[in-house]
Amino acid sequence: MARTERVGIVANPASGRDIRRLVAGASVSGNADKAGIVLRVLAGLGAAGVRNALMMPASDGLSAALERQLHSHEHAERDRGAAPLPSLEALSMPLTGTAADSVRAVELMREAGAAVIVVLGGDGTHRVVAKTCGDVPLCALSTGTNNAFPEIREGTVAGLAAGLVATGRAGDGALRRELALAVERGDSEPELALVDVVLSADRFTGARALWRGAGVSELFVACANPSAVGFSSVAGLLHPLPRAGGRGVHVRLTDDLSRAQVVLRVPLAPGLLAPVGVAGFRSLELGEEVAAAPGAGCLALDGEREIERRPDEHVTVRLMPGPLTIDVDAVMRHAARVGATRLPGRGG
Repeated sequence: MARTERVGIVANPASGRDIRRLVAGASVSGNADKAGIVLRVLAGLGAAGVRNALMMPASDGLSAALERQLHSHEHAERDRGAAPLPSLEALSMPLTGTAADSVRAVELMREAGAAVIVVLGGDGTHRVVAKTCGDVPLCALSTGTNNAFPEIREGTVAGLAAGLVATGRAGDGALRRELALAVERGDSEPELALVDVVLSADRFTGARALWRGAGVSELFVACANPSAVGFSSVAGLLHPLPRAGGRGVHVRLTDDLSRAQVVLRVPLAPGLLAPVGVAGFRSLELGEEVAAAPGAGCLALDGEREIERRPDEHVTVRLMPGPLTIDVDAVMRHAARVGATRLPGRGG
């Protein structure tokens, strides 16, 4: 008999609202949109046999929007003969309006035995969740800005795939071990990046989002996808690598385009393409540790300036194994082969 495991849901109400909405062409992912994705994820989970979901409580109108949509869906599903939605339990926890909320929610989900955690957010949200999730696999859904790590997926199918993983019916190859970058600075606790680490001459974190190429000297990339948006696309356009392929890229940049080895026109943010000068690049091997060039400025992790760096501060970046994620396509191919979604007595 199939298991009916719990699934956690982290939906960041603040994702997709940074300064790139003003300086570039990024779109806004509102509360009603995110609530709709959660509802569709729940529909997929229910069809896979998941009966209980835990969700991080959300302020800023997301919870209210979801409650309205759940009420409307409850009446409609009776007429359609749809599988019942999982019971949805909001975690009992105070909210701070910071990344600490996601950290605490994931801790509680792990304690409750969540088999999968579905994450709605951008690269930054997924980075925070990945630091705490351990080996609980993530179903990464994009509701952020650059979204080099999470995938743009229909929530219904993503929820179905997550449910098949949670109930033990996803088959081999359902999970993918991603790469990550560990950033170490003296005695400070190591930081984690899932996509890229950027060294910028900006002295302050400011509005956090990094969208200008000026002053950027080095780039470390765990995911070199040429179709990505953001600084990781520089590495992808130079030296594309398969996702979770065991290698990364280290790129040196220059503001002096006349002295650059190559100049690329790069999508640094949605709707914003800018010239970026490359002084050189090379592959990074798994486990390899590289000392960043000295100098004051900021370290940006996954597109956001997070750390203000002193001139004499020693910084190293190491390519390492990252979180497990659900390969939705692989799960659904397996489901098709074994008839995992067929109803009994209907040719199944």
